[in-house]
Amino acid sequence: MNTETYKLDGALDSFNNKEVQEGILAILEKGSSVLLDMTDCKYISSTGLRVLLYSKKVAASKGLNFSLRGVSEEVKDIMEVTGFQNFFDYA
Repeated sequence: MNTETYKLDGALDSFNNKEVQEGILAILEKGSSVLLDMTDCKYISSTGLRVLLYSKKVAASKGLNFSLRGVSEEVKDIMEVTGFQNFFDYA
């Protein structure tokens, strides 16, 4: 199974959620799993969390993996407060 990395820069919010979602879906449509590199992401909004959940759901429906790498402390805090930290695999 192939895995491709999608690098996220800055934040994941309402300003770039469509671009990020399209990029992730393009990888999944090719039949590759996704490793989302969040090393440079310091903020994620509720819209961004929806992108992550939807991406994971689509990946699972195709028998593919969707995992996160380089999650910052700021984003980890947001995910813990919202209860999202256990929904994802971390690389």
